[in-house]
Amino acid sequence: MAKIAKIPKMDGKSLSPQKELGELLKTQFPQVFAEGKVNPDKLKQALGEELDTNNERYGLSWAGKAECFHHIQETTTATLKPIKSESVDFDKTENIFIEGDNLEVLKILQKAYQNKIKMIYIDPPYNTGNDSFIYPDRFKEEKADYEERAGIKDAEGLLTKDGFFRKNSKDAGHFHSNWLSMMYPRLFLAKNLLREDGVIFVSIDDNEVHNLRMIMDEVFGEENFVAQITWKKKTGAGSKINLVFDEHEYVLTYVKSSDAVMKWRIKSEEDGTFRNPDNDTRGSWESCAITAPSSNRNPNQLFAIEIFFNKKVEPSKEDKKGRKLIKTVSYGKHTVVLRELIANDKESYEEYDEKNQHALFIRRWVNTKDSILKLFEQERVYFNGPNLPRYKKFESEYEGKAMRSIYFDDFSTQEGSEDFIKLMGFPFVGYPKPISLNRHLIQIIDNEDIVLDFFAGSCTTAHAVMQLNAEDGGDRKFICVQLAEPCEKESEAFKAGFKTIADIGKERIRRAGKKIKKESSGKLDFDKNKLDLGFKVFRLEESNFKQWRENIKEPEEFKKQLWEMVDNVKKGAAGEDMLFEIILKNSRFDLNVATEKRNYDGIDYYILATEHTEDTEGKKAKDKKVNHGLARINTDFEIVCLDLKITKKFVDKVLAEKPERFTCLDAAFKNNDQLKTNTALQMENAKIEFKVI
Repeated sequence: MAKIAKIPKMDGKSLSPQKELGELLKTQFPQVFAEGKVNPDKLKQALGEELDTNNERYGLSWAGKAECFHHIQETTTATLKPIKSESVDFDKTENIFIEGDNLEVLKILQKAYQNKIKMIYIDPPYNTGNDSFIYPDRFKEEKADYEERAGIKDAEGLLTKDGFFRKNSKDAGHFHSNWLSMMYPRLFLAKNLLREDGVIFVSIDDNEVHNLRMIMDEVFGEENFVAQITWKKKTGAGSKINLVFDEHEYVLTYVKSSDAVMKWRIKSEEDGTFRNPDNDTRGSWESCAITAPSSNRNPNQLFAIEIFFNKKVEPSKEDKKGRKLIKTVSYGKHTVVLRELIANDKESYEEYDEKNQHALFIRRWVNTKDSILKLFEQERVYFNGPNLPRYKKFESEYEGKAMRSIYFDDFSTQEGSEDFIKLMGFPFVGYPKPISLNRHLIQIIDNEDIVLDFFAGSCTTAHAVMQLNAEDGGDRKFICVQLAEPCEKESEAFKAGFKTIADIGKERIRRAGKKIKKESSGKLDFDKNKLDLGFKVFRLEESNFKQWRENIKEPEEFKKQLWEMVDNVKKGAAGEDMLFEIILKNSRFDLNVATEKRNYDGIDYYILATEHTEDTEGKKAKDKKVNHGLARINTDFEIVCLDLKITKKFVDKVLAEKPERFTCLDAAFKNNDQLKTNTALQMENAKIEFKVI
């Protein structure tokens, strides 16, 4: 009997992490399932935990919490449509702006960006009693669902406040519950996108900081709490609330894994500027004190350093005052001698003999004798006239300083407003965060990492990423998500021609890019590093493929849908739109994968490819620029065909190319089951993953 190939199909739905976890449990712990569902008592027994019959437990509960998990588990068939007309350098940039509800967007990103984001920063609604936001989450992707809730969109297709947003008044019966139900699913899904060494920062004030701490403890684990950073948001006394001046806000900080904590270091402004005035081959350096403060009483760091400039000498075992020799080294053309102290030596003493080019320093030094000598041996100590020597700390070995938990006069909301007005020419509704705050937080990540902000607002985060890259030559990328929230008709933004907050954010990124380019133009580093000041724009839209409707009641309607699904591509769906939907739902790549359109045998198809560097064991290396111990650069690629015809000649071409995966339309085989089956078998033999849509 001939082998029958089972051909997997793309179901068009977003990835469900819970479904994947359930399948893993079925594989590892089949005994915990009863009638297809997990029995919690059996799961505890399988994990070796004692059963707890006491229902009283510590934790946070609210009206609607159970419903949150339904929102998390519900998949979406929506997609992201590329909008090139609103983008800047779409085909070159790796920055991304997504317009749409962030819950749906987070679901769509689950597959393509799982474990890829190094840092998340969000500035969500603070639930002051005047905020309007979506609760509960009612966003659906199908047009029929919109029509059921007439009035949700206006004539131009924009969301309306009354139909989509609701003001969460403090008089509401579920005031805190509404906010928690909005935040919890988003934080839950966001965690899946973080790398294991990733970090999330959430701005908040006193209205919900207590509740936010508890839900973040639940989502990220209280052991992964790092800090509740406090910063003074106003230069003056602030508003008077409940007999107290409101002057501060918080940034809650969590890591995905506790192992990541020690990797964070921030280089602050007071840490100095790295330069290379002597063209040291080891790179830029900063001058650091080689002596310890007077408060340091370590006896092992108190000794004399004797220096003979521009000559090699054989020092005596004792100097003329009886100081015994400890050790000596050559330092370039100089000789450095360490000596023990004598009884009448002062702790702070300097002696110069310019004629004989000799100096003596008695001090408490920054380290012990061997470590200080090592600095001389490595030619890291330098002299500036008759002053105390200092040592070089190179930028390449800089680890920075740990973040502070309190910031007094470093940032302010006034600064944030001024940043925005200078660039845009009108005030932004609310108080945008200052670029300096976001820039400070972003400094913890490496130069090629990704920052996600899914409450993007006026896009301060995007501005800060580009600004910091311009300053230090970094190549950080941003992904910003913002709903098309309508601007109030009375607002300055609306009068300036902006209909939505998303429109404001996109324009800010454009203007910020132009401003940074103008300020950086002509600088050597800018020209060399080819700073990425562009961004791809995507919009949350219905799927390009017809979805099977399960709420059919009449037989005739069922029959009609069967005929409609013969060709499941929606009328008017563009090839590039379908391509990006497949990238998000059915590839190993993300939205920045290189794509190339080709033609063979009269059939159009796309090549998706990305390069990665492998080490000597064949494992993917993080940094393609690092050459130490790396064996080769490999290319992963897939082939996607969206043409409405498939030929045997074309299939042979795909087999010869040997991609990792081949995806095409089911309708392209035009009921040629033999070609379809043979293709599946050939792909299986060639170890090419084959899927139809």
